[in-house]
Amino acid sequence: MERDPGRPAAPDEHGELEALRARVAQLEARGAGRPRLRARSFLAALLVLVAAVLTPLSILSSWASDIAGDTDRYVRMMAPLASDPDVRAAVTDRVTDAVMDRLDVDALLTDVAPADRPAVDKALGKLGGPLTAGLTDFVHTTVDRFVTSDGFERVWTGLNRSAHASVVKALTGEGGGAVKLTGDTVTVDLAPVVDRVKQRLVDRGLTAAGKLPEIHTGFTVLTSDAVGKAQKGFRALRILGFWLPVVTLLVAAGGVLLAVRRRRALVTAGLAVAVGAGLLGIGLWAGRAFYLDSLPAGVSQPAAGAVFDALAGCLRAGVRLVVTVGAVVALAAWLTGHGRAADRVMAMWGGGIGAVRDAAGFTGGPVGRWVHRARRPLNWTVVVVAVAVLVAWERPTGPVTVWITLCALFVLAVVEFLDDDGTPRAVAQGGGHEGAAGLR
Repeated sequence: MERDPGRPAAPDEHGELEALRARVAQLEARGAGRPRLRARSFLAALLVLVAAVLTPLSILSSWASDIAGDTDRYVRMMAPLASDPDVRAAVTDRVTDAVMDRLDVDALLTDVAPADRPAVDKALGKLGGPLTAGLTDFVHTTVDRFVTSDGFERVWTGLNRSAHASVVKALTGEGGGAVKLTGDTVTVDLAPVVDRVKQRLVDRGLTAAGKLPEIHTGFTVLTSDAVGKAQKGFRALRILGFWLPVVTLLVAAGGVLLAVRRRRALVTAGLAVAVGAGLLGIGLWAGRAFYLDSLPAGVSQPAAGAVFDALAGCLRAGVRLVVTVGAVVALAAWLTGHGRAADRVMAMWGGGIGAVRDAAGFTGGPVGRWVHRARRPLNWTVVVVAVAVLVAWERPTGPVTVWITLCALFVLAVVEFLDDDGTPRAVAQGGGHEGAAGLR
């Protein structure tokens, strides 16, 4: 039956009409706001993408700043090479060749004092073979004994400390010293090592070795066509130093805050940053292989690989750190959401620990009630402290990262175990999930 247009609407019909008008107005307002929401979402996604791109550059800038501005860190970075077998072998061969190139065997033996000749003949005679070969073995043995001693470690540390400014020159084009940049090859002058070896040769009876002039010979640290080309880029990264990581963090935070769904954006940002750092790690792995394959024939590949690993050690530590922190942030943001999978994981976590607590007959009492009230800040404190420890660790290795993660999980499990509001928990009916929502 149709209503007469001239008759006033009944009260219930008037209410329905007003409700329909309000609904239409709401839908129109939502439709009008969609372009703005799309713009926010697009800009948020763009900022997250920019943060992912800046992440590897941020790690590189921190590394460049450490190498250029911190001599002690550089010395610590290079110090382990003094005990590396491949580096020791390469230095021994290089110093032996340099000494032998300047030794005239016949003239050397004629210059030996008569009183020293028996000692020299005895030393060379034990080696057997031709005189030159015997003398080469004698020098090589002497060099090897010094290179494998503690004295070489001290010389190596001092050499790298004094050469730090020259390494900066090699990478930025500024400075000078014991490290030389010839073409695209960075070499360390081993003259201090040669001087110690000459003294040892004299001590072993070859006194004429003390008459040799000062010998300069280079140990190749880097050789690549990219060294000279990378100077401007390295200089720019060094200048950016501390600020580029800060900018990257601010860009990522801006993308999250601007997003319509911030929790999902935080998960995406964490994963994007982790992927950006992971790509740098893959680049280091591929770059090492390419670098070693492009070395000249006269350069020891094992020693060059050891030097590359020493220089890239902080980079790899930075990659591990950023990947871990990004993954932890993404995981924490995902678990604190209300998705079906996250709810299931948290239910299993809380239900499992609740079952152990119920089986043990544990009641928290006042402590359990306090933990129940402070559960959320306690759990987030554990996560923040674990991330802070990981960030503060100078060069976190894989085992260090695993142990920090396990310790954090253990403390979280303890908090969940102590959480008791005094009411019975029906784990089988999902009560464990209620207790597991501590991060939420």
